[in-house]
Amino acid sequence: MVQRTDELIRLPDGTVLGAWLFLPEGPGPHPAVTMTHGFGGTKYHQGIEAIARRIAEAGFAVSLHDHRGFGDSTGEPRQDIDPYRQIEDWRRVISHLQTLDSIDADRIGVWGTSYSGGHALVLGATDRRITAVYSQVPTISGSQSSRRRVPPHLTRQLEQAIAADELNQARGGQPASQAFVSDDPTVPASYRSADAIDFYLRHNAPEGVWENRVTVQSNRRARSYDPGHWIDQISPTPLMMLVGTHDTVAPTDVALGVYEKALEPKELVLLPGGHFDPYLDGFEASTSAAVRFFRTHLQAG
Repeated sequence: MVQRTDELIRLPDGTVLGAWLFLPEGPGPHPAVTMTHGFGGTKYHQGIEAIARRIAEAGFAVSLHDHRGFGDSTGEPRQDIDPYRQIEDWRRVISHLQTLDSIDADRIGVWGTSYSGGHALVLGATDRRITAVYSQVPTISGSQSSRRRVPPHLTRQLEQAIAADELNQARGGQPASQAFVSDDPTVPASYRSADAIDFYLRHNAPEGVWENRVTVQSNRRARSYDPGHWIDQISPTPLMMLVGTHDTVAPTDVALGVYEKALEPKELVLLPGGHFDPYLDGFEASTSAAVRFFRTHLQAG
């Protein structure tokens, strides 16, 4: 039976990441998989805990953490997303895992999804402690995704809001925020599609742990975050990329084009459906693929 315990991972700047550690049955040390959530979510979102448990049942220790400023983690401002800071924090999570007697420090894989799927690509290319990289419906090019998601007539409005917030902060003001998801066209929001709204508003986070907002500067950083540039530097670390066949959040054609640039060893899994299907109708297929991949390259089970 898998056991889940709460972990507090302390970072050099005093930030504390809230995490869950899932340990499988049997004596350690166990090969490990470190996981985190996507853009604007928490470990209470996206059915991600169910995925962590399934991987742990296959014989892996699994660490699932919230990014700084989200969920059970500390950090100010809240609901603020800086991709490269999240990546550096994730490196510290790996270091923390290497200190635990229950974990084999030489067999650690990363599991990322959506925005953190992009982080997994960067980590795989720049951190050779990582033994295997699983990247699910990953952000490949924030610049291309933003051009598709934000209508041209709204781009200037978005850029003006970003510039106004920069100026306000320079004058000592607090970072501005906007809705994360909304179907109201008069309300600025990061996502408006029905599947994104349904997906993010359904979660099991305790009251007050997640808010339907994100800082304006998070969107600016997302528009300039292109982790796909790193994909040809992941080798010789094994890579599995899972891509939705009709993904409009992390566009399918962009993901497939970048995957072609990855070097061996690599494996592509095409999952029918859109961006959120790996957690929903495609749960069995996506999770089974991840377990098979980690068993192959972390030598468990």
